[in-house]
Amino acid sequence: MTRIAVAGAGSIGCFVGGCLLAAGHDVVFLGRDRVLGPLRDGLRLTDFAGLDLTVTPRVTGSDPALLSGADIVLVCVKSGATAEMAQVIAAHAPNHAVVVSLQNGVRNADVLRAGLPGRDVRAGMVPFNVVPRGPAHLHRATSGDILIASGPGALATRLSVPALPVAEHADIDAVQWGKLFLNLANAVNALSGLPIRAMLMERDWRRLLADQMDEALSVFRAAGLSLHSPAPVPLRLVPAILRLPTPLYVRVAARMLMIDPEARASMAQDLDAGRRTEIEHLQGEVLRLARAQGRDLPVTVAITQAVQRAEAGKVLLPLSPRDIRGG
Repeated sequence: MTRIAVAGAGSIGCFVGGCLLAAGHDVVFLGRDRVLGPLRDGLRLTDFAGLDLTVTPRVTGSDPALLSGADIVLVCVKSGATAEMAQVIAAHAPNHAVVVSLQNGVRNADVLRAGLPGRDVRAGMVPFNVVPRGPAHLHRATSGDILIASGPGALATRLSVPALPVAEHADIDAVQWGKLFLNLANAVNALSGLPIRAMLMERDWRRLLADQMDEALSVFRAAGLSLHSPAPVPLRLVPAILRLPTPLYVRVAARMLMIDPEARASMAQDLDAGRRTEIEHLQGEVLRLARAQGRDLPVTVAITQAVQRAEAGKVLLPLSPRDIRGG
C-alpha cells in the first residue's frame, strides 16, 4: 500500500490528508503537536456542498522520522518554511518518494528541488479554502479540484479520491500564476475583517481589489507570463466584473459567489492568530516583477504595507478601503 505523508499538517494539510485517509489510504501527519493532538480523537471534515466525514488519524506527530516510509510527501507548510522542510525531507524521506508542493505562491517547488536534487518534485495548486470550525473540525468553504504537474507514475490517479479530485496539468506554472492572481484577494480580505462573500458584496472593496488586479495584469503581460484561470471566467475580465454595480455583479458573478458565507482568507486567519502571513510570496511576487520593469504599483504597495503594519501590531483591523488607499 502507498504511504502518503502530509508534511506540514495545518488546515489544508489535515483536510487533504483526512480525505485521503477516509478513502482508505495509509496517511501519516507531520506537524505541530498543538494542532495534531485534538485530531487523535477524531477529525471531522465538512464542506459547503454537504460533505461530512469523521476520520481518526493513527500516525501523527512532530518527529520527522514519520517520513521514513513515505512513497508520496505532500508539502503543506507556509512558504517561508519550505527550505527547512526540504532539509527535513532530504534527511528522513526515502529517495523514491515523490514530493508534491500544495502551497501558495509560485516558487516553492523550485526551493524544494534545490534542497532535494535528483528527486521527483512536483508543483501543485489547491484552489479551495479551508477554515477551522474547532480544534478537530475543518470546513472546506470554496470549490475546485487540486491540480499537480504532469509526470510519470499516474500520480494524480493515485491521489484522487471521491471527496478530493486531483488532476495533472501540463502547464503548472500558468496554473500557479493564475492562482496567485486570485490569491491577491487574500490580503484585501484580511484587512477588511469580513467574510469573503460579504466583502465581495461591497463595491468599494471590489474596486480596491480590481485596481490591484489591474496592476498585476499589466505586470504579468509585460513579463510574458501565461495565466491559467481557476475561475469560471478569463482572468483578464475579473477586474471589470468586480467594478460592476452590485446588483449586476451578483448576476454576472453568480458562480464566483458560490462560496460558504463564513469563508475567510488564510491570511485573515494568520493575522488573527498572530502568525506571519504569506504577503511576500503573493503581493511580493508582483512587486518584484514590477521593480524589474521599473513600474510603480501604488495600490499593491498600499495593500502590502497595510498587511505588514497589521503583522507588526502597528494598525488595528479592520480597515476600510479608504484607510488602505491613504485617503
